[in-house]
This record gives sequence, C-alpha cells and structure tokens, in this order.
Amino acid sequence: MSAWRRARLVRRQEQSRTGRTLLFDVPQWPGHLAGQHVDVRLSADDGYQAIRSYSLAAPTEGDGIELGVQTVPGGEVSPYLARDLPVGADVEVRGPLGGWFVWRPEQRESVLLVAGGCGIVPLMAMIRAHRLERSTAPMRLVYSVRDPAQVWYRDELAGGAAGATVPRIVYTRRAPPGSSRPPGHISAHDLQTPEEAGASPALCFVCGPTGFVEHAAEVLTGIGHDPSRIRTERFG
Repeated sequence: MSAWRRARLVRRQEQSRTGRTLLFDVPQWPGHLAGQHVDVRLSADDGYQAIRSYSLAAPTEGDGIELGVQTVPGGEVSPYLARDLPVGADVEVRGPLGGWFVWRPEQRESVLLVAGGCGIVPLMAMIRAHRLERSTAPMRLVYSVRDPAQVWYRDELAGGAAGATVPRIVYTRRAPPGSSRPPGHISAHDLQTPEEAGASPALCFVCGPTGFVEHAAEVLTGIGHDPSRIRTERFG
C-alpha cells in the first residue's frame, strides 16, 4: 500500500449544482494512469479521521492532481470537500490506486466510454489523456445525465476541446430545447455505431451509479459486446 502524502488545495471549480472539481498540489506525486483513483483522508483536531475514494479527472501534470467530488446529501466528507475546505488547506492522499479500469496511451483499439452523472470523472481523464497523447485510437463517449444542468465539463465537451473523442449526451428526464432525442435511459441505439458491425469490438469503460452501470452493461452485452471487454466502476 502506498504512503499517505500531503495535498494542498489550489483551486475549486463548479461543475454542477452539487459537483466540483478540486485541484491539489501533491509534492513528489509519482504520476498515474487515466482511470485511477486516490484515497483522501481528513483528520480532525481530536484525532478522528475519515477516508473516502475519489477518481482522478485528468492525466498526470507535474505535482498536480484533479479530483471530482459529488456532494452526497448528509455525507460526512464530500460536502466539506466540495464547499468548505479552504483553498490553501491540506488533506492527505494515498495512491494512485487501481490498475484495471485504466486507459493506456499505447492502446490502439477502439474505446467506448459510457458515463452516468459524475461517473464522467475517470472517463474525462481518459479523454484528456487521449487528446494529450494525440492518440489515433477511436474513442467515443456516451454521457447520461438527468438534465442539462447536470453536465460536467460542459464547455470542454461542447467546444471541441475533447479532441478526437466524439461525445453524445443522453438526457434521461429533461432534454434541452431542440433536442432530437426524447428523454430516456440509454438504449442500444445510443451505444451502437455502424462501424461496430465490421470493425474489431471496442473496449468499453462504464462508470456511474450501480443501477446505471448494470443497465448499461446489460445493453452492451445485448448488442453483442463481449462481457470480458466491458470494464465497470460503480458507486452508490
């Protein structure tokens, strides 16, 4: 198990009403792969400690790491991190953790990313790494949210900053005006692409709440994806 490291909050950015990304400076950070996560430890003056896991939202960049934090109502740690931890304050982090739900720059196979809500965070790290490395591997994102206000990284995805990654946003409860797709859960139509009929099967990464992940994985296997090539990460 890796050691705990001191991490100083440098910046906090709002992503949605309840979602924030936090940038920390971690001296001598060893680097990480897109898709990995870290443990965050908070310590009170009386010695009480709380530990939670959060996904890394961006590739390695010096000593900086970016985490995505979704506030959990009544939660012990996430509301404090998302709203109250002062810029300049320290926490402890341990990691990077996880070696299966990762995308590596040397991979050349097609990739399908399927995100539900704040499950976009580790997948955004993959999109950014893909762009940074100028990878030619086809990468596509299907992103499911309740309504337009819940979209994380809105400008980055909409403005073409996602690089070669093709994003498709699926709204489950309220779509923006002019949307050609009525609100509804992810379907086979959303996940299937014409080129998949004759091309090598894509490696799929699915991340989101447990119910979403189970539904998406079922749809993927239903349209012919090999279960061994569907990697999932869930929460809640």
